[in-house]
Amino acid sequence: MKRAYVPRVIAAQPWGVIFPLFLLVLFGGAVLYSAAGGSLRPWAGMHVARFIVFLGMAIGISHMPQNWFKRAAFPIYGTLCVLLVLVEALGKIGGGSQRWLNLGFMTLQPSELMKPGIVLVLAWFYDSLPPSEIRGWRAIVPAGILLAFPAGFVILQPDLGTALAITFGAVVIMFLAGLPMRWFAGGGLAAAIAGPIAFFTLLHDYQRKRVFVFLNPESDPLGSGYHITQSKIAIGSGGFFGKGFGNGSQSHLDYLPESHTDFVFATMAEEWGMLGGLFGLAVFAIVLRYGLKVAINAPDRFSKLLAAGMTATIFFYMAINLMMVMGLAPVVGIPLPFMSHGGSSMMTIMVCFGTIMAVERWSRRPGGLS
Repeated sequence: MKRAYVPRVIAAQPWGVIFPLFLLVLFGGAVLYSAAGGSLRPWAGMHVARFIVFLGMAIGISHMPQNWFKRAAFPIYGTLCVLLVLVEALGKIGGGSQRWLNLGFMTLQPSELMKPGIVLVLAWFYDSLPPSEIRGWRAIVPAGILLAFPAGFVILQPDLGTALAITFGAVVIMFLAGLPMRWFAGGGLAAAIAGPIAFFTLLHDYQRKRVFVFLNPESDPLGSGYHITQSKIAIGSGGFFGKGFGNGSQSHLDYLPESHTDFVFATMAEEWGMLGGLFGLAVFAIVLRYGLKVAINAPDRFSKLLAAGMTATIFFYMAINLMMVMGLAPVVGIPLPFMSHGGSSMMTIMVCFGTIMAVERWSRRPGGLS
């Protein structure tokens, strides 16, 4: 008779993706340790501790039955909308933006949690919608309202990057739900027409500067183009093997702004070179492949939309941050998952990860659907 030395709840976890994530988080902790001048405080130690706590939260989420997700979808969405309203009324201002709520024990950014929140509520909505109505107005108008309310409040903070992330997740769900392509083509045409008008009338001056700097960073290398110029210098100077752990001059001499958050990849690339960057990309590929595989094998429409939407949200974080630090996209303040310091962003990513794990469990154990 065989004896089980490992508890079933531990053995059942997807260690094939959790273990690489542990390595990436430890790698990120090492980068943050170096960025702090060789100290676990204030970033590295908290970074690893948060991951362990939020991994436990993700495992807890993964054991929730599908009916709980469906019942909780709209209440969670409504609660997050209320928090966004409270941010506008009572929120903490930092860096010129009003995005945070001080809860005493932590500072919460509700707009971050709206990224998985919009995916959850739209997956529930399209699962509830009769298939015969997927090509009619009932498939787009209610979903548009569900998206417009939180995206509008996030833009008011102002936080264009997070608003785009929320919109991206929603559009992915709409596309996968089967909405007619003519609506997406029409939306793209409308955006192309309204974009220039919004650029000159709705965006703040600093947001317009980010676009101009993206197009020509060298036009103001010591002003609005400073961030991206220093980021590209840091990445390029690392070469293939990097300068070595603790030898990054751009971050240590404070040339590279936000070296522990938005530009942590540049901090890493200077010291660890292209090899470090390829390692990070390999882990992200494992995570995204896992999420897509779970979505493809999901047992029903709700599960497929939910897993695919959460995977798309993780992809948006990764892709926009990497494009941003390399000068391929405007600087919009999107952190790099599992490496950037930040509690709200890591919580959001682990909520997405826990939800994907839940869908995988529903696929393996049909009893978990109820």
